[in-house]
Amino acid sequence: MNRQCNLTKRIQTSKGPRYCPVVLSANGRIKPDLVLVGDREERHPEGAYYLSWYEGKRLIRLSVGKDAATATARRLQKEAGLNAVNNGVAVVPDGQNGHRSVAVAVADFLDETKLTKKPKTLAAYTTALNYFTESRPNLYLEDIDRRDLLKFAAFLCDEKEQAPRSVYNKFENVMTFLKANGIRGLAGKNDWPRYTEEEPETHEDDELNTLFAACDEKERLWFEFFLMTGMRGQEVMYTYWSDINFKASTVRVSHKPDRGWTPKAYKEREIPIPAKLVISLKALKAKSDKTCNLMFRTSGCNVKMNFLDDLKACAERAKLNKDNFWLHKFRATFATRCLWAGVDLRTVQQWLGHSDMESTMRYLKPSRSQQVREKVNEIFGGKKSKNLRERSTYELKSLASRIKAFHHAMTAEELAGLLSVSRLTILRRAKRGTIPCFRVGSCVRFDPANISKWLVALASDSLASLHPFRLASPKVSRNSCLVLASLAFFACFVSLGSTPCCAGVGSGALDKPPRGSGLDSM
Repeated sequence: MNRQCNLTKRIQTSKGPRYCPVVLSANGRIKPDLVLVGDREERHPEGAYYLSWYEGKRLIRLSVGKDAATATARRLQKEAGLNAVNNGVAVVPDGQNGHRSVAVAVADFLDETKLTKKPKTLAAYTTALNYFTESRPNLYLEDIDRRDLLKFAAFLCDEKEQAPRSVYNKFENVMTFLKANGIRGLAGKNDWPRYTEEEPETHEDDELNTLFAACDEKERLWFEFFLMTGMRGQEVMYTYWSDINFKASTVRVSHKPDRGWTPKAYKEREIPIPAKLVISLKALKAKSDKTCNLMFRTSGCNVKMNFLDDLKACAERAKLNKDNFWLHKFRATFATRCLWAGVDLRTVQQWLGHSDMESTMRYLKPSRSQQVREKVNEIFGGKKSKNLRERSTYELKSLASRIKAFHHAMTAEELAGLLSVSRLTILRRAKRGTIPCFRVGSCVRFDPANISKWLVALASDSLASLHPFRLASPKVSRNSCLVLASLAFFACFVSLGSTPCCAGVGSGALDKPPRGSGLDSM
């Protein structure tokens, strides 16, 4: 184990939060609030001091508060402890010496969070950590164990009546707090709260039509903008007219330093918008105040913060359940409709501003269209379409493999059964020459190898989207039929002895074309 213990301070720089070495005086004490940023000494009153040391190859960091004298004492104490452990001496805690209460550690953690995170994130941490200190008020950081975390989860469920997902989120925030204070490995995989992953909710067309019918012109534009861009609530609130490119039909999510707002994960992005929305935005801009850069504003050019209240008011006017309407549901609807329309997942991820595809997948509602139901029925033995153009490439190739396994000339009845069409349809197409066939006497037969190739070509050339028979292989000429008939007749004698091919499968009478079909004169 390493004996050295370093002392740094976590400060805010132009490039984000950073751990910087402290400045020491001649007697080895810390100069309060002074740190080394590069080669320069700078004063940074914000942030807390951190001890850092290595356990093997793993770096451990531990917050020791904002007081320089306390940080120096903790450093000397830790170095003494590391030396003692290296020499085989057991280190026993001395009462409450060096211990900090959870409440003090929480206050320091929230002070740092305020410097580096957004207000919404700070509020989430504040709520979770206040609940944690309420559940174990007299606890010290160094005394926290697995049972305390399990009791905290039970406290959220039983006393605070939190939903399972809320319990998980608050538990996760507390674990982040403990990790920042150098406490790891207390909760195992099975100790974390569990919740049921619910299917994302999206708006149906009739629901949206009813809602928009109850909106006035301005309200309709607000909610159509949410729906057609998939932007987050604050992204819409802080959209400037300069973010709209009317020529390219795009909207940009960008940093607004003049209002102290940054996009989530500090990522800017561009989203295409439909022509319908562009026309509505042009009309709004023509009537808007030219001195205000906000697209949606309140009096005094202030950010409009009450979209959710307006949405629920519109839902009530439309006699809809207002609990089924919230702003983020428009975002899930946007993502789902884009995927259903054939936009690739990577593009939707970029439009939504997600850092990974797993986040995007949580917004997507499974398709329940008529086409999907037909595919399920087809997979599990439902009635198949009689038209090959409605069948998948996989099914056509599967049929081709099955037919290729036949070692005798096929009858019209056999082929019709495999293709799930009528025998009469097969005979009519054979007469027109739009399916490979040949005659053996008065019977029509089909070579499995030729039928198999025909189906493969149908699948490979995307002919399944057109008529399955008319756009098959080119018309089979009469001479080709005679050659095929001779070869097949000879093959039948080789494989079946002296039994003619027509008699090899059922009676010849079944395979004769029906009277009046025209095949008898083919």
